[in-house]
Amino acid sequence: MPENLSSHPHADSSEDVLDKLGVDPSRGLSSEEASDRLREWGPNELQEEKPIPLWLLLLNQFKTMVVYILGAAMILAFATGRFPEGWALLAVIGINTLIGFVSEWRARKSMAALRAMGKPHARVLRDGEEQEVEIETVVPGDMLVIQPEDIVAADARVVESERLRISEAALTGESVAVDKTTEARKEDLPLAERDNMVFKGTTVEEGAGKAVVTATGTRTELGNIGELASGEESTEAPLQKRLDRLAARLAYLALALAGIIGVVGLLAGRDLVTMVETALALGVAMIPEGLPIVATIALARGMWLLAKRNAIVNRLTAVQTLGATQVICTDKTGTLTYNRMVMRRVITPSGNAALTEGGGENTFEPEEEGGSVELAEHAIRLGVLCNNAVLENDDPEEDEASGSRGDPTEIALLRAGSEIGADRSALLDDWPEVHEVDFDPDVMMMATFHESPETDDLIVAVKGAPNRVLDACTRVAKGGRDFEDLSEEDRDDWKEKGEALAAEGLRLLAVADKEVSHKETEPYEDLRFVGFLALDDPPREDVRESIEACHGAGIDVIMVTGDQRDTARAIGKETAVITDGDEESREGRELQEIPDDERKRESLEKARVFARVSPEQKLNLVKLLQAEGRVVAMTGDGVNDTPALKRADIGIAMGKRGTDAAKQAADMVLKDDDFGTILAAIEQGRIIFGNIRKSVVFMLCTNLAEIIAIGIASAINSPLPLLPLQILFLNVLTDVFPALALGVGRGSGNVLEDPPRPSDEGIVTKTEWKVVGFWGGVLSLCVLAALFLALEALGLPENTAVTVSFLTLGFAKLLFVLNLREPRSGIFKNDIFANRWIWAAWALCASLLLAAVYLPFLSGVLRTEAPPAAGWLLIGGLSLVPVVIGQVWLILRSRKDT
Repeated sequence: MPENLSSHPHADSSEDVLDKLGVDPSRGLSSEEASDRLREWGPNELQEEKPIPLWLLLLNQFKTMVVYILGAAMILAFATGRFPEGWALLAVIGINTLIGFVSEWRARKSMAALRAMGKPHARVLRDGEEQEVEIETVVPGDMLVIQPEDIVAADARVVESERLRISEAALTGESVAVDKTTEARKEDLPLAERDNMVFKGTTVEEGAGKAVVTATGTRTELGNIGELASGEESTEAPLQKRLDRLAARLAYLALALAGIIGVVGLLAGRDLVTMVETALALGVAMIPEGLPIVATIALARGMWLLAKRNAIVNRLTAVQTLGATQVICTDKTGTLTYNRMVMRRVITPSGNAALTEGGGENTFEPEEEGGSVELAEHAIRLGVLCNNAVLENDDPEEDEASGSRGDPTEIALLRAGSEIGADRSALLDDWPEVHEVDFDPDVMMMATFHESPETDDLIVAVKGAPNRVLDACTRVAKGGRDFEDLSEEDRDDWKEKGEALAAEGLRLLAVADKEVSHKETEPYEDLRFVGFLALDDPPREDVRESIEACHGAGIDVIMVTGDQRDTARAIGKETAVITDGDEESREGRELQEIPDDERKRESLEKARVFARVSPEQKLNLVKLLQAEGRVVAMTGDGVNDTPALKRADIGIAMGKRGTDAAKQAADMVLKDDDFGTILAAIEQGRIIFGNIRKSVVFMLCTNLAEIIAIGIASAINSPLPLLPLQILFLNVLTDVFPALALGVGRGSGNVLEDPPRPSDEGIVTKTEWKVVGFWGGVLSLCVLAALFLALEALGLPENTAVTVSFLTLGFAKLLFVLNLREPRSGIFKNDIFANRWIWAAWALCASLLLAAVYLPFLSGVLRTEAPPAAGWLLIGGLSLVPVVIGQVWLILRSRKDT
């Protein structure tokens, strides 16, 4: 901003602003002066985040604790000459990296396609001529020539306005276009009320005008929001935190157990080399090598499923983060609502009427039994006649595609007229327009003059702000051409009625008429008041159902909007954001600073609607909720949402109505702008976390069984039931495939009936650790029993007996998967039994176990020998023990719960 220009140009007169900027409004800047200012102030560009290069995207796949531990184990394996183990671990790391890289790369391509936008140009006055220039070359002092459908190139002070109306929803969240004036305003007004300014990135709905540029690039309001967003770092995904925390605990546990077992074996007189190899193998065994692959594939599949539901996710862990969400902070305009106006009611002195969407018959009916709609129909006709919009299609969803243009409120009036058979073109045939008085932001009214089909007089149709129209009325309609005088008391009553309707969130227009003899008559005097036209921006059809489902899932929904408080509160009640007992609504100014007082903080946290909220205040709300340990999702479509989108645990942008800035800041983009897709993502995220938890429990149970079995064998100086390479074979192959099958399961279908997990809850809770300990003990006893029975009862050689214990654990693992079904499900009707991938994993792993015994090369490496028939009977019997115990326990637990 030029040094001699006030930081509040809206508070200065347009003449003062032009004088300080040194520009003649009739000629604009000279080309030489524009070039000098461009060198001084720089290009009119916003800072954009550079995309992550492919090499860094690949490197990021390695930045997890589990991969670090696996990498260390791989290096140790190669260093000690255990090359099969080293290559196996390298393969695990490589597969995980490839899957994660490809998934995020494909997501980035999808996001790039959504962000693709052409560069707009700007019309400016230079050297006394109107020119079209690249938007980057616009400088302070340039005279913008503003026309309908333009995207405003920079922040500018309005100096001429011809019915100029600007949609600022993307910047302020205000759903209604703003009428622009040239008059100076108070200095301390919020951004949404500076109606003599136009702002970079906003859209011209109708009218024309000129404005002198006061700020460009990063100094614009849009640029300030961009800098606010760039100062916020994205939070780390909860799943990644939990995986790293689990991996660190397992690493410490693995080192401790490996050391203890190594020392115990040496004290028992075992060979040093054998015990060192065994201790290292057990250290690796305690780490679930398949965990990163299972988590990556489960999340990648979630991304794929959500893409089919029109949700583009740009990083894997964002899917699970939604599953952990405890609060959704949602914008109103374009997210909960359609961002289009619809006629709802007509309030007249002779009775009210309701208008429903859909066209056809019976869409316009009196609200009172036996009431008349005659005067209400006339009120709509006045709104249709006093109108400049063009309606090309009765379907609101087709407005843009069909060429409908004009102010959304006026389009809504035309659509309402069409639904009652009052099409504007047909009306003008009977009521030809002879004169129009443009809408004036200062008087807040518009008028048109029409020939009357009944008399020789002209009919004046007037619409505008309720209080302004009422003040211009001296009579009130009683039906037909009848009227009676409008007393001051009646006028005040109508104003109070209008305020009550506005408190319900309705946007009101008042309509009036009168008969005059010639078109030069003053239009705004001695009017006859006909009624109020009540409109609103309707909620999306399925949004209430989705929000109620969020409440059922224990997720709080908070509306955060730049709209008026009454409008926001009404939409909040209609969409179930506000329910009985809620603290209803607050002003954004209460979030200007996060309060230190605990009571104030708690009071703010309980509010469900925040109105007139600035970008900084949205950001403070997210920080406030996160400070209380809550996982926060933020939805939005405007530039004003970007700082909070980036700060939130999960940022969700709208794909159709969302700005490019919002899409860049978000973790997920909803291509169909459907709030219900968020609920689907929450459900998918919870399923993914549950699947990963099952996979981890499965791997820990079987790995702990190996630890316990070898530890006991070492302590009593008996043959080891598993050899080092056999341990790695089981962990890398027969663990991973069942775990993967668990990771891609469809879930039980009732995950939304449970509340969100606590934000600090780990993947493995105390309950799961107890389960792991119990089943690890059961499985290890089966393995040891197989070894001792093979040696003592069957008299098998040591290598053959070890093969029996090895196969017992291998097949017991496969059957053990059945114990991970939901307790509420049946033995054969459950998410595990219905998972076709489980059966595929069983077939593959059974084949691998048989290959480990009967393929000469593999059996030589693993030092296995084919057991006799009695040995196979022993393997089969002991492998069934854990699953039989598990199913009996699940049946008993299910009966207890019911």
